[in-house]
Amino acid sequence: MVAEQEAGVAIEGDKQWPRLEPISTGIRGRCPRCGQGHLFKSFLKLADGCDVCGLSYAFADPADGPAFFVIIFGCVPAVTFALLLEIAWTPPLWVHLATSVPFLILTCVLPLRPLKGWLVCSQFFFKAREGRIAEPWHPYGADGPAVMPAKNPW
Repeated sequence: MVAEQEAGVAIEGDKQWPRLEPISTGIRGRCPRCGQGHLFKSFLKLADGCDVCGLSYAFADPADGPAFFVIIFGCVPAVTFALLLEIAWTPPLWVHLATSVPFLILTCVLPLRPLKGWLVCSQFFFKAREGRIAEPWHPYGADGPAVMPAKNPW
C-alpha cells in the first residue's frame, strides 16, 4: 500500500518508486511501477507479475477496452476505406486482398497490445478497482434510516 507520495515519488514500505506515466510504460509493455519488467508474456497475455520489482498484475482487468478503442479508431476507418474503394472503382477481389486486408490488419491487430498495456498501467496509476460499498447509505444524516430500494408494484 502506498504510504505517501512526494514530488512524483511513490513511497511503499522502505522502497521508493518513481511515478511513471501510464502512456509511457503501457505502450512499451513495461511494469507500471518500476518501468523495467515486462507486462506481457505473449502477444496479449499478461504476465503474472513483474520480473524486476515483483508487482502482481492481479489488479489488471482491461476487459473489452482495447477492443473498443481498436473498433472505433481502427476498424471504422479501415472498413470505410474498403467501402469507398469498392464504390469508387469497383476493383477486382485481388485489389481488396492487396490493399484492404493489410490495412485492416495494420489498424486493428497491431494497436491491441499497446492499448491493453496503456489501460493496465492506467489502472495501476489511478488505483482503479471495483466499486465497494463500505456501509449502508443513510441519506438523511447519520441517524436517518438506511435506504432500501422500492418494491416494484407490478
